[in-house]
Amino acid sequence: MAIILIVLDDQAGWLARVRAQADALVQPVWALAGLPGKLSNQVRDNAASHGQLVAENRELRNQLLLANARLTRLQTAALDNAQLRELLNVAERSGLDVQLAPILDIDLDPVKQRLVLDAGSRDGVHVGQAVIDAGGLMGQVISTTGGTSTVLLLTDPDHAVPVTVARNGVRLIVYGRGDTLQLRDIPLSAGVEVGDEIVTSGLGGRFPPGFPVGSITALRPDDTHAFLVGELKPAAQLDRGRDVLLLRPGAAIRIPPNLRLGGGDATTAPAENGPAAPAGSPAPTGSATPTGSPAPTGSPVVPAVGRQPQPTQPQPSQPATQEPAR
Repeated sequence: MAIILIVLDDQAGWLARVRAQADALVQPVWALAGLPGKLSNQVRDNAASHGQLVAENRELRNQLLLANARLTRLQTAALDNAQLRELLNVAERSGLDVQLAPILDIDLDPVKQRLVLDAGSRDGVHVGQAVIDAGGLMGQVISTTGGTSTVLLLTDPDHAVPVTVARNGVRLIVYGRGDTLQLRDIPLSAGVEVGDEIVTSGLGGRFPPGFPVGSITALRPDDTHAFLVGELKPAAQLDRGRDVLLLRPGAAIRIPPNLRLGGGDATTAPAENGPAAPAGSPAPTGSATPTGSPAPTGSPVVPAVGRQPQPTQPQPSQPATQEPAR
């Protein structure tokens, strides 16, 4: 019987419909039987994919952190290079004989404003050497070791600098105030105004003349109402940068035209040999000091603690330009 059914189905296809219906009935059973295997495979694949994604995410995050660190370092290096180029450009344009020194440490305490430089006596640094940056005067060297030196900043309360008002030549003294600079005992008749640029006068022989010190931001009467007190914003970037310039002692310094008072021809002055003749006056013969204004020698720029140096009072009745000694 079975053989007959097989032959008839093979030749006439009598059992095709029966097989189709049987397959339709059995298909859900097969699907249900294979469901546990499919679920286990899917769970295993999902777990593997999740672990791989977590590892890839962690790796990408580490790469991003490294890239950001490199970018920050490159930006810092670019900023340092720009500041260094600015310093060297200032030295080249001004014809200054300078020495570049990196900053090792900085102390900007309100009562002590100092820098430590990575250059000492073995590098030719000596006490009293003037320190500048691209903006102007920063301070002076007060101590050295073989490999380091300490700089007293302009804003230190123990520091004072003889200065000149660039606009009218009035001579004053700038004192450190911890974080700012101050002009004291300004005569009411001096004609000093807010916004005036203050430069070194060269008196005392410690700082060469014509270097920017700061600009006046405010003026007010003192307690006696007989004089004015001026607040200054330093011209130098005392709290920024990684390098400074040290003026070499005894070097001829050509004062740039934009720093000379009253214009005139280029002026050359030694860094440690006293002030040069005021701009606009003919160079006197045999003397570098105008008549009536002898340059003091050995004037202290850093007063002792608790003492304030007395400012040099300008003479309003005298003209800004004096005739040289004949």
